[in-house]
Amino acid sequence: METTNTKALKYNHLVLIPTDFSEVCDNAIHHGVELARFLNYSVCILHVINRESKSQLKKENLTADYINEKLSGYKELYEKEYQLKVETISREGSIFEVIQTVAVEVKANLMIMGTHGKKGLQYLFGSYALRVVLDSPCPVVVVQKRSFGNGYHKIVFPVSNDLEVRQKVQWAIMIAKLFNSTIQLFQANESDQDLNQRITLITRQITDMFDDKKIAYEIVLSEKKKDFADQVLTYSMNAAIDMIMVMTVPQVDVPGFSVSVWDEKMMFNEAGIPVMCINPTELSSFYYEWLTLY
Repeated sequence: METTNTKALKYNHLVLIPTDFSEVCDNAIHHGVELARFLNYSVCILHVINRESKSQLKKENLTADYINEKLSGYKELYEKEYQLKVETISREGSIFEVIQTVAVEVKANLMIMGTHGKKGLQYLFGSYALRVVLDSPCPVVVVQKRSFGNGYHKIVFPVSNDLEVRQKVQWAIMIAKLFNSTIQLFQANESDQDLNQRITLITRQITDMFDDKKIAYEIVLSEKKKDFADQVLTYSMNAAIDMIMVMTVPQVDVPGFSVSVWDEKMMFNEAGIPVMCINPTELSSFYYEWLTLY
C-alpha cells in the first residue's frame, strides 16, 4: 500500500462514489458514472460496512454476499453501458474514516456523495457526515434526487471575500469546457466600500482567467443587506441552475466537527441542486497544477 501522506498523493483520474445502496446513492452513482464518462475517468464504488449496515443486514435476514452481489451488479451494469472501468470496494469500519482512507488510497480526483439533505446524510453516513465533505482530500459533488440530465450547463459561482479562489476557478473552467457551460458569477454586494472594492477586484481576476480560456460567463450582483447564501439559492432555483460551485468554509463549532451555516445551506439546499464543494487542503496545490492543464 502506498503512503497516505497527502504531500505524496498523485491523481489517478478516478471518481469515488460511496454508497449505502439507497435510491439517492444510486442517483449519486449515476451522476458519478456520467461525469466520469465525460472526463474519461474510471470509477470506484465504495460500500462501508459499519454497525448500522450489519444491523440492517441481520434485520432483513441477508448475508455479506448481498453486498458483494450489489457491488458486482454495479460493476457489470456500468462497465457494459458506459464502456469505462469500474472498481468496487467493501470495507469494515467507521464511514468517515473509511471514506477518507479509501479516497487517498485510490488517489481519487473527485467524490460524488448522495444525500436527502442534512438529516438524510447524517442518517446514511453517521454523525460525522459533514466531515466527509469538509475534510475530503478531493472535491465532493453533493447530489440529492435530481438526475444528471444533460449535465451541468448553467453553473452558479458565488463571489465573496474568499482568500483563495484559484482552485474553484480551475474546476469551473474544466466543467465549463466539458459541458459548454455558462458561469453565473453571483457577486456579493457589501455595505462596506473597501470590502466591495476587494470583491470587485476578485471578480475581475476571475473574469480575466475565464476570458483567457474563452469561458462564457455573466455577472449577477446580489442585493445589499440580505443573506448572501439565501440569495444564491433563490437565484439558482429561479434560473434553473444545474450546479453550484463553492469553496467550503470549515469552522470548528464543536470539538472534532467542522461545520458552517454557509456550507450547510449550500450542500443541503431544498431545491436539490448539485453542489461542488472544494476544500482548501494541502492537496490544493497539486490539484491546482493538474487542473491548469485545462
